[in-house]
Amino acid sequence: MLTDSPAFSGFSVLDADEAKAFYTDTLGLHVEDNHGGMFTLKLAGGRDTIVYPSPLHTPASYTVLNFPVDDIEAAVDGLVDRGVVFERYDGIPVDERGIMREGGPLIAWFTDPAGNVLSVLQDREDAS
Repeated sequence: MLTDSPAFSGFSVLDADEAKAFYTDTLGLHVEDNHGGMFTLKLAGGRDTIVYPSPLHTPASYTVLNFPVDDIEAAVDGLVDRGVVFERYDGIPVDERGIMREGGPLIAWFTDPAGNVLSVLQDREDAS
């Protein structure tokens, strides 16, 4: 029934203007304004994501958006230069940059102004 539906994902924020500034100015993403304060993150590969304001917003307990990168160290350093602070979670070992290097892909987590968890990650096979 939904096989051919062009599905998309979305998540909420408390303040759409603050979030839009973060996604455009800090992360450098392209956005498209929608009605009702919503906006669409225009992501590579046609994977658009809707961001919508909600007065009942509660950040998810999981990563809502992952950004694969070719060089995680360069990505982390570049984001830090733009004011991004990387998260450190109890029980998850990370290096001095905030990169978790054990197990699956190399990954570093950060949050948007609404507390939504985002990440940059690099396939282990691509790491030198």
